Amino acid sequence: MSKVTKSVLLIISVITMITACGRNGKADDPIGESGKTVRTENMLANLKAQADSGVYMFGHHDDVVYGIGWESDYDNDSTIGTKSDVKSVCNDFPAVLSFDLGHIELGDDKNLDGVPFKRIRQEIINHFDHGGMITLSWHLDNPLSGGTSWVADSLKDIEKNTVASVIEGGKQHELFLTWLDKVADFLNSLETPYGVRVPVLFRPWHEHTGSWFWWGQDFCTPEQYKSLWTLTVDRLKDKGVVNALYAYSPGTEPDGDATKYLERYPGDDIIDVVGLDCYCFAPDADTVKIAKFADDLDKNLAMVSKVAKAHNKVMALTETGYEGIKTSDWWTNTLAPVLEKYPIGYVLVWRNARERPQHHFAPYPGHASTTNFVEFYNLKETLFLHDVSGLYLSNNN
Repeated sequence: MSKVTKSVLLIISVITMITACGRNGKADDPIGESGKTVRTENMLANLKAQADSGVYMFGHHDDVVYGIGWESDYDNDSTIGTKSDVKSVCNDFPAVLSFDLGHIELGDDKNLDGVPFKRIRQEIINHFDHGGMITLSWHLDNPLSGGTSWVADSLKDIEKNTVASVIEGGKQHELFLTWLDKVADFLNSLETPYGVRVPVLFRPWHEHTGSWFWWGQDFCTPEQYKSLWTLTVDRLKDKGVVNALYAYSPGTEPDGDATKYLERYPGDDIIDVVGLDCYCFAPDADTVKIAKFADDLDKNLAMVSKVAKAHNKVMALTETGYEGIKTSDWWTNTLAPVLEKYPIGYVLVWRNARERPQHHFAPYPGHASTTNFVEFYNLKETLFLHDVSGLYLSNNN
């Protein structure tokens, strides 16, 4: 099946642009019934439509800002959207770009991985202009201990109280509101030169079923975690954010149990996408460990698929990957056979760290899995940037 044919599967045939002004909307950027921009609503509807049609978008974190052996010239606007490890391998960009907002809460001009927020904003707008989708995570510092997102053994006694300290009534609540306001300012700044706010999928408070982040399982009650979500979304709405969808993405700790998966679910009125973070841990290319990853992924996606259907939500594999990609056929022999069984909107692999060359999750020129990745690219189920168009437009005939 050609890439053009795959694009048709997006079920975007006769494009009807909505031009009526909505509440706080402009003629070219109207607000829909949900209180989000119409383009944001359309992105959600089209994500579901493409998943239901058996295709999924491929995504890569920080894909266009650095990679193995290179980093963008952040001061040179002409380099925006020009480099990518993925593109160097298959001659196409990922359909989904992911970036992290960590350290925006501190007022820094660069995120926790050293990428200027100005450049992230430029890359987001450029990717939107080319029809791609953007998702944002937030590895924020700990507002109580002063540490990072990751829990330190020496600070556990403090960090176990962090969520309680930022929700209403907590001693860090007012500080935390200012942190959320900085996120809102960034989301509100994602506007094209022609006045359109770029839709994004915001994915904070992820992997909470583990206990390595200060919002994790061992550091707050289910009700406190839900309150953290409610506070986040309500504050962003209060600050005028109308271009964000929200994703719920536990790790694999629920082990296929929907009750455990939903234990801290903040509600259908808050969440738009239900996901899963699931990584392959096989540093020695052990076939048993790789097979276990596939089994775990299959079991958990089967469960998330049922949850998504019951709650009428889009489903995604919000983070995955195999650090170092130690087997040359991982893409089509391990990952793809599981993904093709479920209606997922997108799959996202983590970053190719320029400062840690072994910490990479997508191929780059010369990598042993490049040939297999091109095979993955050519699968009828996978969508890359050249395959997506109309993601933000109405698919109503």
